[in-house]
Amino acid sequence: MIYTVTFNPSLDYIVNVKQLKLGTVNRTERELLFPGGKGINVSIVLNHLGVESTALGFIAGFTGEEIEKRVIQAGCKADFIPVETGWSRINLKIRSDEESEINGRGPEISGQALQRLYEKLELLKKDDILVLAGSIPNTLPDTIYSDILKRLASEKVKAVVDATGELLVNVLQFHPFLIKPNHHELEELFGKKLRDKSEIRDCALKLQDMGAGNVLVSMAGDGALLAAEDGTVYESPAPEGKVVNSVGAGDSMVAGFLAGYLEKQNYEDAFYMGIAAGSASAFSEQLAEKPEVQRVLKSLRGIGGKK
Repeated sequence: MIYTVTFNPSLDYIVNVKQLKLGTVNRTERELLFPGGKGINVSIVLNHLGVESTALGFIAGFTGEEIEKRVIQAGCKADFIPVETGWSRINLKIRSDEESEINGRGPEISGQALQRLYEKLELLKKDDILVLAGSIPNTLPDTIYSDILKRLASEKVKAVVDATGELLVNVLQFHPFLIKPNHHELEELFGKKLRDKSEIRDCALKLQDMGAGNVLVSMAGDGALLAAEDGTVYESPAPEGKVVNSVGAGDSMVAGFLAGYLEKQNYEDAFYMGIAAGSASAFSEQLAEKPEVQRVLKSLRGIGGKK
């Protein structure tokens, strides 16, 4: 079973404005409302690909109730923990001449609520997959991901971590099955500009030396790279298509990788399924559906390969 954890879920309110003007009233041309958060996105795309998962995390207030309702409507299992203080955040995403975002803070997570999450996670079994994805509220320590993996180390749970900075670095000692930085996050981690794919590859291999099993690097229009734990490195250019939505593409890549790996137990298939799912979401208004993923996957075969 796959479990995803989203510490700070949201309602993503996406509006199209013809030309955004600050300091005055702007009228929307189109509006969309989705449950948001990286772990939730992973669960939704897994469901679209026919893979069952359970979405965990914290919700609060009327917005939290709406998040839970929409996650269930999307066909996912939900086991969220309600908290008393605050409300789940609303993230405003404005599409105009440029994309802009205003993200909410989220609720306060008490020690008691956190303990309830630990109790749920302690029920995970050997070879279950745990996806820890996204930012955390400022009421939690930046060691929270590593704290969780330390508790689960003896259970042999496969950990997937999609996070930035210290949240990511802190988990490497627990040998996560998969991490998914993008190339900008690699630059931040290593404190230098990465000028070409060979430098990105070197950084991915260094993260393996630091403890990661598989390192999947998304490079936007330049494609993707996988340093697999069997020692093989795969690269692929980005598939052709018009990008209409950047929200959830990286989460979709994680979901696609897991779906591909569970189906074939093969890193090459997992890599291409990850790229296909991430690209299909980028080419769509909403998170990728299976027919679009399969179409993109078919176009990818033969254009990448081992390095």
